[in-house]
Amino acid sequence: MKTAEIRSRFIDFFVKHQHVDVPSASLLYNDPTLLFVNAGMVPFKPYFLGDEPAPYDRAVSAQKCVRTLDIEEVGKTTRHGTFFQMLGNFSFGDYFKEGAITYAWEFVTGSEEDGCLGFDPETVWVTALHGDQETIDLWQKVGIPRERIQERGLKDNYWHMGVPGPGGPCSEIYIDRGPGFGADGGPEADEDRFLEIWNLVFQQEELSAVRAKDDFDVARQLPSRNIDTGAGLERIALLKQNVANMYEIDEVYPVIQKAAELSGKRYGDDHTDDIRFRVVADHVRSSLMLMTDGVTPGNEARGYVLRRLLRRVIRSMRLLGVSAPVLLELLPVSRDLMRVSYPDIDAAWPRVAEAAEAEEKSFRRTLQSGTVLFDSAVDDARSEHVTTLPGDQAFRLHDTFGFPIDLTMEMAAEQGLTVDRARFDALMKEQKERARADAKSKKGGAASLEAYRELREAGEVPFLGYTDLDVSTRVRGIVADGVVVDRALDGATVDIVLQETPFYAESGGQDADRGVIRGDGFSLNVIDVQRPVPGLVVHRVEVLGELPVGASVDARVDGIARHGSCQAHTATHIVHAALRELVGPTATQAGSYNKPGYMRFDFSSTHGLSDQLKAEIEGRSNEAIADNFAVTAQEMKLEDAKALGAMAMFGEKYPPIVRMVELAGPWSRELCGGTHVATTAEIGMLNLLSESSIGSGVRRVEALVAADAFSKFAAERALVSTLTDTLRVQPDQLVGRVERLVTQLKDAEKQIARLNAEKLLASSATLVEQAETVGGVRYLGVSTPGVAGGDLRTLVLDLRERLGSGPAVVALIGGSDKPTAVVATNEAARGLGLRAGQLIGLASAALGGKGGGKDDLAQGGGTDPAAAPMALAAVRSALDSRG
Repeated sequence: MKTAEIRSRFIDFFVKHQHVDVPSASLLYNDPTLLFVNAGMVPFKPYFLGDEPAPYDRAVSAQKCVRTLDIEEVGKTTRHGTFFQMLGNFSFGDYFKEGAITYAWEFVTGSEEDGCLGFDPETVWVTALHGDQETIDLWQKVGIPRERIQERGLKDNYWHMGVPGPGGPCSEIYIDRGPGFGADGGPEADEDRFLEIWNLVFQQEELSAVRAKDDFDVARQLPSRNIDTGAGLERIALLKQNVANMYEIDEVYPVIQKAAELSGKRYGDDHTDDIRFRVVADHVRSSLMLMTDGVTPGNEARGYVLRRLLRRVIRSMRLLGVSAPVLLELLPVSRDLMRVSYPDIDAAWPRVAEAAEAEEKSFRRTLQSGTVLFDSAVDDARSEHVTTLPGDQAFRLHDTFGFPIDLTMEMAAEQGLTVDRARFDALMKEQKERARADAKSKKGGAASLEAYRELREAGEVPFLGYTDLDVSTRVRGIVADGVVVDRALDGATVDIVLQETPFYAESGGQDADRGVIRGDGFSLNVIDVQRPVPGLVVHRVEVLGELPVGASVDARVDGIARHGSCQAHTATHIVHAALRELVGPTATQAGSYNKPGYMRFDFSSTHGLSDQLKAEIEGRSNEAIADNFAVTAQEMKLEDAKALGAMAMFGEKYPPIVRMVELAGPWSRELCGGTHVATTAEIGMLNLLSESSIGSGVRRVEALVAADAFSKFAAERALVSTLTDTLRVQPDQLVGRVERLVTQLKDAEKQIARLNAEKLLASSATLVEQAETVGGVRYLGVSTPGVAGGDLRTLVLDLRERLGSGPAVVALIGGSDKPTAVVATNEAARGLGLRAGQLIGLASAALGGKGGGKDDLAQGGGTDPAAAPMALAAVRSALDSRG
């Protein structure tokens, strides 16, 4: 039974039982907690949580999924694959355990003639959560004897996503593959012989925290009891196709065959090579599906996962003896297998092929350069009789040659060695700190961390700025051009370290303080404050006079600017609390920035805010400001702060003792080291400027506060007054009047566009006279400045028709600042092998850009309008060369 047929049978079965067929969502589903869709239920998560009403009571899907946590196990077992397809039937407050179990039993054991899977009932085993007697009774009711029902703990029979969200007890279905695959005794004895094919999850709880598979907190019971099931399509296929593992099913095995053909080796002859073949087959398919859904190789997040998969393919093929490029040999095999179920692969293929080819070229250069260094490190380790490669060597491979650490560890393992990962991580951390110092260096070159570490050895620099804005202290050290010096001369810009400081260093989204540091015979203008290494506050200053180390100084923060920062920072906390109150607890912080008069706040959300909701958030924020809440801060143990519900920045590392800032008790509690106003009324007001998306699952709000907010409101009032005077309407009539004007303008624009199109078509007869015969083909290449978009395509198609039925090619260059090119070929020209998609590439390259399209019509463009003659000549040359 083919994999595609199994998919169809599953969907048809549940559609017959009143389930709505829901197409697979993209692997890049907008969920800020996930890199990729990793389970069939992910697209339905809002319905399970009750965040959105389900548009149907029952659903069925075949969902694309990617999981990479067990990437090292790929190829070694029958159970691990990075890309897989999850069949699922779902109930949203409709049927529950009995319905799910009855449907599953019927589909698994029903006859193939009736559209089911036809498994022998005697080979079916199931599991249930320990103590779930209801589930056990229901399985016995459909016909499974008690001895083939095993109870297991939370680790095996409670399902959740690994992150806060829906969860519940589950019941798994296994098929006994027979004594040839392992010991008897059910899933508890051997999960290779007893292969899990389906998991029935009884969604009934929402988890607020997930620490491990069997360690989580339940926030509440879900609004309704739901069914979420996941059947592994590949696992069912390997059983129905009677093959040894999921890598040998019909949608995967041809890639192994192609890899064997390229390598000259035979699958099945060598265990180690077989693992490599399976890695290739799995990762090729996964990479194809990820790239089809828009992922490109990179060094961050999703892009890094894809890059790792592609590079493991290349590396595995090299270990199989193939040093030539392989991705464009292997990916088309998987494309032809998967396009049956996912036709969009064909449309994405040009982009996929281009990205894969570029990545392989890049990695081949990396391998060629880095392997020499790696081999040398291995030789050194063996000559010294050690089994660990130095972390410094691993870091150099990463820093100089782009070797990911996991690749180095994998290559080392193949040589029987380990890598000093702790040293590697320490060097990576230092590099990130240097990069951070570079980015924060506003003028001149960034000082080296070595100089800062030298100054840090004298002790931590206490921050006194929570209570004092004017501090008498002394200069501990001076850093100029990366070197510790004993003095700075007039006019220099240097970094200085004080014994203690009132200046706030940029962190936690709050901008650095500004101010003045004065001493005997000198004055220092503070233009930036940073923490290049933990515990050290560094002030970037402009020197007036001569500054010696050890000098006594008076450090004074700009009080007006500091108060502005305090207003903005406290407003950030207020907006965060308002979002959580009005949008929900999922609106957690993803970043922030505040400075005098301005704040922005990034938060997790899969949906934008409506105009009404934005108004409510602005109103709730100003209400909190007017309520004059006291803003308090206290230091406490991290676990105590979390127990109180203090919000922490996701991914941020916190010390054992933290500072918790509180507004109105539990309404706003956050871990924060920033400075704040004493009461919210000091903020004055908040004007919410905008809300927008800044990435997958992350939104951003921006606002003005205090005097800046008032100025913005005043400016908007003045604008309304000007418009009402100009349009001679009352303020409440302004929107309607503007809408009418916009409608009139659009109508006029449409009329102008129609007239322009008619004018263009009228000129076609004159343009056709410029056609010439090149290489046996009628060629018309014309530059039409100012004509773009649909008008350009309309004109090129009309000209193609006017050139008659003989071989003809038309190329037009239009646009203005950024030129647009369109190429069209007729049927006779295509019969000679002339393709518009190829010709547009030549024209676009001459224009400094790219293009693409179909054989009959293609479009591109570039950046250099002066190159239009060269673009047209490039097409002409291509025609001439065939003559």
